[in-house]
Amino acid sequence: MKATLFQPQIQNFSRQSTNYTWRLSLIVIILSIFLYGCQGTIQKNDKVIHLNLWQSINPPANRDIFNKLVNKFNQTHTDIQVESIFIGQPQLPKILTAVVGNASPDILSFDPQLTGQFMELGAIRPLDKWLDKFPLKSEISPNLWEELKLDGHLWSIPLSTSNIGIFYRPKLFQAAGITQIPKTWQELREVAKKLTIDRNGDNRPEQYGILLPLGKEEWTVFSWFPFLLSAGGEIVTNNHPNLTNPGAIAALQFWQDLLKDGSAILSSLERGYEEDAFIAGRVAMQITGPWTSIMKSNVDFNVFPIPASVKPATVTGTGNMYLMKSTPEREQAALKFLEYVLSEEFQTEWGIGTGFLPVNIKSAQSQAYQEILQQKPVLKVFIDQMPVSGSRPIIPGYSRLSDSLGRAIEATMLGASPETALKQAQVNLDSIWDSL
Repeated sequence: MKATLFQPQIQNFSRQSTNYTWRLSLIVIILSIFLYGCQGTIQKNDKVIHLNLWQSINPPANRDIFNKLVNKFNQTHTDIQVESIFIGQPQLPKILTAVVGNASPDILSFDPQLTGQFMELGAIRPLDKWLDKFPLKSEISPNLWEELKLDGHLWSIPLSTSNIGIFYRPKLFQAAGITQIPKTWQELREVAKKLTIDRNGDNRPEQYGILLPLGKEEWTVFSWFPFLLSAGGEIVTNNHPNLTNPGAIAALQFWQDLLKDGSAILSSLERGYEEDAFIAGRVAMQITGPWTSIMKSNVDFNVFPIPASVKPATVTGTGNMYLMKSTPEREQAALKFLEYVLSEEFQTEWGIGTGFLPVNIKSAQSQAYQEILQQKPVLKVFIDQMPVSGSRPIIPGYSRLSDSLGRAIEATMLGASPETALKQAQVNLDSIWDSL
C-alpha cells in the first residue's frame, strides 16, 4: 500500500543498475552537470556551508519526521545548513549520473548494498579514521557495522535498522482454530493451509494464508533472504556468486510449496510490499517489518518471528548514509551532521516516529523509547530477532547478483524448478562476474 524507507531502493536498484551503468556517455555527463550542478553542491557565497543531502524516504510521514530533525540541526548550527532533497523514481540513475558528472550531493541516504559500486566509482569516503576518534561509536549497536564494511573499511553510518518478521491477523487465526504461532517451516505451511478459505467452492479462495512477492527486484530478494539464511544457505562464497547450494534450493522450494498447496497468493508484479490485502483480510499473514503502515492501521494484528528451518534467522533492513567526496571543508561539515544522526536525541525521535529500531543503544534504553515499547509490544519481536539477523552482501557487483537471483525467484514462483532456475542464474553470473 505505502512504500518504506527501504522500499524505493529495494524495488528499483537492481533494474536500474542493469539499465544505467557507471559507463555513461559524455552527453549524459554534460546533462548531469547541468541538471544537478545547479542544486547547490557548490558552496554559496557566504560564510555558511550549505550541504545537500539526497534521500528517498517514504512514506511522506517518515520523510516529514526526517526533515523536522534536519531543521533541528540547522537551528543549532549557524555555520552549517543542510538541505534535505527528496529524489524521486528512479533514484539510482540520478545518483550515478551525478557521480560521473562530478555533481554529487554532500550526503547520500541510500542502501548499503550499493557500497561496492560507489566505492569502485570513487564516490564515497571511508569513515574508519573518523569513527575511531568518534566518542559515540561505542553507543552504536556493534553488529550494525559489519553490514557497512567492505575490504576492511567502513563506508557509511547506519541511519536506522530493523528486520523482517511475519505480521498476522489474530482474529483470523482464532476463527481457524489456530492457538499456537508457527515456529518451523512445516508448522508455517500447515497454518497457511488452515487459513486458506474457499467459501463458495470455486477454487478461488476468498482468504489466503500468506502473501508472497512476485517480481525480480530487491523487495523480493529481501523478503526471501530470511528463509535462505534459516536454511543455512548463502549467495556468495569467496566473493563469488554461489546460488546453487542446498540452502538456497531449499528456501526456494519452500516458497514454491506454499504456492502448490494453494495457501499462498502472489502479489501484483513488483508490489510485494503493499499491505492492502492483509488489511482487508484477504490474506492472514504478510512478510514485512515494523516500518509497515500496518503498524498505524486500525486492524487487529500481531507479529511472530520468521519460522526456522535449520536455524532461526532473519535479515536486517538497514538504512545508511554515505559521506560523498567533495572538499575537506565540506566533508568536515557533513561529518558534523552524521554525528548528529547517530546521537541519542536524533535516534530516539526517529525511532519513535517511524517504527525503525534505534541504532543508538542509549536511545533504545531511554525512557521515551521504553514507553513506546509498552504501547507497541510487537516491536520487541524485532528487537529480539536482531541477534539472529543476517545481512545481504555489499560486494561490488551486488546489483547484478541481486537481479539474477531475483529472476530465479520469480521464475520459481511462476512454476520453474528451483534448482533449474538457480542453475541458470549461476550460469549467467559466471559468464560476466570477472568483468564486473
